[in-house]
Amino acid sequence: MDLVTPREAARRLGVSYPTIKQWIYKGVVRTRPTAGGHHRIPAAEVERLLASAGRPLPRPTPPHAGAIVALSGRNQLRGLVEEVRSEGLLSQVRMRIGDQTLTAVITRDAIDELKLRRGDEALAVIKSTEVMIARQVAPSAARARATRPAPGRRRRP
Repeated sequence: MDLVTPREAARRLGVSYPTIKQWIYKGVVRTRPTAGGHHRIPAAEVERLLASAGRPLPRPTPPHAGAIVALSGRNQLRGLVEEVRSEGLLSQVRMRIGDQTLTAVITRDAIDELKLRRGDEALAVIKSTEVMIARQVAPSAARARATRPAPGRRRRP
């Protein structure tokens, strides 16, 4: 039996991912649970929904060639996957980029779609609205800061 993820079913049906999830919860779409409790939708169920809507079956799309054609994000770091740990809906990916380690938390579905495994080469694309900068402070300066009151606060006698 050919099973697809809710995201893939949504794409084939031309609806949003939240719509598919609502259909699953309301019982409009029949699913098969995975061992981890995720929903998988039989391809025949997707075809049934397309037929009931009077829409033609889409042609199967060829698998991706494996290359990113273009990406607007400039903060791209190429590295090797050191570890992939999955639990529930989320997965933790640890990558080695030069002599640094980057850790990201992404969905388990993304791990499955990327077929990401230890030893794979991958690209980390970083998009952030905030960047924090830190530097090491000399121990004597750190002690002086700890005894000073925070800005805007007064010490009481």
